[in-house]
Amino acid sequence: MDSATTAFEAKERGYEIYALHTSYGQKTESKEYECARALADELDARDFLHIETSHLKQIGASSLTDDSMAVEDADMDADEIPSSYVPFRNANLLSMAVSYAEANDCDAVFVGAHSEDYSGYPDCRPEFFEAFEAMVKVGTKPDTHISLEVPFVHDSKTDIARRGLELGVPFEHTWSCYRAEEPACGTCDSCAFRLQAFQNLGERDPIPYAERPDYVDAE
Repeated sequence: MDSATTAFEAKERGYEIYALHTSYGQKTESKEYECARALADELDARDFLHIETSHLKQIGASSLTDDSMAVEDADMDADEIPSSYVPFRNANLLSMAVSYAEANDCDAVFVGAHSEDYSGYPDCRPEFFEAFEAMVKVGTKPDTHISLEVPFVHDSKTDIARRGLELGVPFEHTWSCYRAEEPACGTCDSCAFRLQAFQNLGERDPIPYAERPDYVDAE
């Protein structure tokens, strides 16, 4: 839902959409791909690029890609790095996105990170994106000017849900669960924060869940 809302935000700001989706061995890659294709159609994207890469799964050390590791239930008070952290994933994905952007003379790469990712995912922090943008400036052609846009980096998941509803994002074509391709489990970290965002707004998340716990009072 974060990436989808960010893409609709980019379109609202007047950008033409070049959609990039990556499958890196995550447990829900087929469902995510299905959603990405549907969103690209909704956005009338000029291009859709799907990249399959196995190296993050081969590296492992994440419950998203390593079949020997179980995805943990949500702990919304935790500050430590969760098992779902994929080592340096966003640097890998952003490198592909910048290559794609430069090859197509794009002006910006949009990323859907937000403030509630900070504690668990170091590659979602503002400092990371600022450093990466500096690297893009020195590592691309002299006439290439690509900004790294992270419109919700200081916002919460609830803020993203609110903005998505304002923009008419078809949330039924998004997927957040770390465990399952359908129905979503409702109890992993990603499901919990997503459900909490909709519940905070008094809205019903349109995707199917095995469980829909009440997360409104969870911190």
